[in-house]
Amino acid sequence: MSVIALSEVHAGLHALVGGKAAGLGELIRHGERVPPGFCVTTEAHRLGVVPAAEIVAAYDKLGAGPVAVRSSATAEDLPDASFAGQHDTVLRVTGADDLLAAVATCWASLHSARAVAYREAHGISSDAVLMGVVVQRMVDAEVSGVLFTANPLTGSRAEMMVDAAPGLGTAVVDGATEVDHYVLGETPPVAAGCVPPELLARLRTVGERLQDRAGGPQDVEWAVDGSGTLWLLQSRPITTLFPAPPPAAGPGPGPRVYVEFGHVQGMLQPVTPMGLSTLKAQIAGMLAALGIRAEIVDIGGRLYGDLTEQARHPAARKRLIKAMAVDFGPRAQAAMAHVLADPRFAPRKGAAPGAAVPSLGTAVRAVTGIVRSLARPEAARARVGRAVDRMRLAAAPPVDPRTAADRMRFLRAPGTAAGADDITWPIVAGMLAAALPQQLLKGIATADEIHAVLAGMPHNVTIEMDLALWRLASGAGEHRDLLLGTPPNELAARYRAGALPEFGLAAFLDAYGHRGVAEVDLGVPRWAEDPAPVFAMIANYLRVTDPEQAPDRRFARAAATAEAALADLTARARRRRPVRGRLAGFLLRRARSLAGLRETGKFAGLYPLQEMRRQLLLLGADLTAAGRLDEPGDIMFVTLDEADTDADLRDIVAARRLVHRRESRRRTVPVALLSDGTDVEALLTAPPGADDALRGVGASPGRVTGPLHTGLAGAGGALRGVGASPGRVAGPLLTGLAGAGGALRGVGASPGRVTGPARVVRDPGTAYLEPGDILVAATTDPGWTPLFLTAAALVTETGAIMAHGPTVAREYGLPAVICVPGATDKITTGQLITVDGAAGTVTLEP
Repeated sequence: MSVIALSEVHAGLHALVGGKAAGLGELIRHGERVPPGFCVTTEAHRLGVVPAAEIVAAYDKLGAGPVAVRSSATAEDLPDASFAGQHDTVLRVTGADDLLAAVATCWASLHSARAVAYREAHGISSDAVLMGVVVQRMVDAEVSGVLFTANPLTGSRAEMMVDAAPGLGTAVVDGATEVDHYVLGETPPVAAGCVPPELLARLRTVGERLQDRAGGPQDVEWAVDGSGTLWLLQSRPITTLFPAPPPAAGPGPGPRVYVEFGHVQGMLQPVTPMGLSTLKAQIAGMLAALGIRAEIVDIGGRLYGDLTEQARHPAARKRLIKAMAVDFGPRAQAAMAHVLADPRFAPRKGAAPGAAVPSLGTAVRAVTGIVRSLARPEAARARVGRAVDRMRLAAAPPVDPRTAADRMRFLRAPGTAAGADDITWPIVAGMLAAALPQQLLKGIATADEIHAVLAGMPHNVTIEMDLALWRLASGAGEHRDLLLGTPPNELAARYRAGALPEFGLAAFLDAYGHRGVAEVDLGVPRWAEDPAPVFAMIANYLRVTDPEQAPDRRFARAAATAEAALADLTARARRRRPVRGRLAGFLLRRARSLAGLRETGKFAGLYPLQEMRRQLLLLGADLTAAGRLDEPGDIMFVTLDEADTDADLRDIVAARRLVHRRESRRRTVPVALLSDGTDVEALLTAPPGADDALRGVGASPGRVTGPLHTGLAGAGGALRGVGASPGRVAGPLLTGLAGAGGALRGVGASPGRVTGPARVVRDPGTAYLEPGDILVAATTDPGWTPLFLTAAALVTETGAIMAHGPTVAREYGLPAVICVPGATDKITTGQLITVDGAAGTVTLEP
């Protein structure tokens, strides 16, 4: 079949007619008003011959005259890939010859450079894609535009947005002219522009109907002709929205606020379903340590905490932002400050405090543990070491499970917190010792001077791991050509096959093989399973040829500088404030003895996760043998309850893997969401000093470019636009280009100033760094830190000053700037940049 009438098309014919035609057919089937037409099928495209006779016959049956010829690829208008503007459309086509030429034009656009690049970015194979072509009667439009049934700038599902212009809709979707912009929310829009209030009301009604039918927010093209008839030209999912929170289970009316926790662990990618269950318990425990009790929910494969009750409780809200400083960082704090200023989150009598009140026994243990640790730090570190050994030994099952039932019992057994107090209180003591001097030394020392004392910190297990890997690389000189000239994946395969010479890797993996990137997710392989990332990092170390840039020397210099700074600072403080100076000096010395232990709790907690993963993969093998899974790793995409049934899980896994791949491509994750899907950062105003900024949002290809070109003049000479792509970049907490010199502004996390070539890294497992490169990443976790040893500085888009990346950067004496929105897009590899960790700026050099 080469040609089919649109009135005969439905969603089940997607492969035959393509995405656009299938969507139009569904609109017709449900009684919506769509311009009549026909579709040249993908079968004709597969054969490679334009079916001229059939097309001309269908055109004549349509009544000839002007038509719109529109692409309709099989990979188009998908839930996660709209292909907006990637394929060609030809309008006002008249006559058989021009019509046949327009069909050929649409076919050819399937292989245009922009379409191929778009498919590659979305992981869609070009080999499997075919092109259908829609031919419809032209609408002689008086006004046309686009309706979004959710606000694509903020994510709010409580608002709709309309962009419109007189005449054809190409003026809107191509961004070729100024458009009128309307937000349909609780307040009626101002009656102005080319769309009267009556039409806005009709569009809202249509949008609600289409959204309800499709089960999610829609991007709708429409046009109104001279008779006032409203025609629908397309309806497809809005692909850029971050998933909305699930229906709120919390008490009370009004909106709720959710704060994302993944960036605390240096994670932006989604967590596997099996990993989510474990992380929920871990995060609940972390919050309890901060005195916060919150429901943990899954939104888009990320974990968010419902902090609504804390925001509304008269007492809890006063300490909420300060409590978020250590692990959540300035982005989350700024978002929460905006929420607390929102009248909908005003203090409410009767609101649950959401604070965990420690028992008397816990309080006594805490005081005792902290005082003991401060009094005898060496003994405290010894207790920590013994507790880690106990956790490592306790992670293994007492009896090796042999059957699926045995493994399930092991996995469901409650974990033991063997030696938790011996690890927790020395860490807390170290954190207190590092934090309190800033208050004691106000007016005597700056925050940067205190941070300088905390550089080169000993007893950090992550730094010890990095330096151990450096020693390993240093001793592998005779295998240099092999390790530098062979791809990491190939080296890993040869290592697992026993086909590599021994150079100390086995011992390293025995000590640190339970680690990896995104290591808190059970679904992610450990280095012991896949050492390819380790080989990539070894290769980076082998490129260090300057002895003075050797990581062990850099760390030693940072430690020596910190000790000298400590001596100078304590002497100065004792001269000016004898009592405070002595106390601050004592605490800073204890901080250098204990604060490095901060990574130890997570390090120890990874031992039971490694064993759980091992048993889960064995259980996955059992279920694969039983025909319930396709491969053992699929176990990470179900829950324990689902695995503990007789059901066939393959369809569930396939659907969840698809969602996981889609979410893995997401480049930005909202730090805070409201229950209607609003990204709180998208509501924030620009910071001071940004008046000379060029303000707006880089537009996605196709339709969403239109609203950017509104040319509205803003205060301070800024060129203001209407954001065209949702996400936190649209909400200018730190608006990118701000201040003199075109500096990207962020938050200084480790002092120092350095200029060098940028290296944008998205996957540390394949990263290539030359000594002196400045590492630019969306985020980092401990699995990234071996890269720090060859980097000159660090720039990230997220983080907190006390998070893993900045902490390790300070301890290496590495300048670091965090919370630079869009850094991985605004900076390109090889670009010369200057990082100023004190000023919190990243300057793009000419």
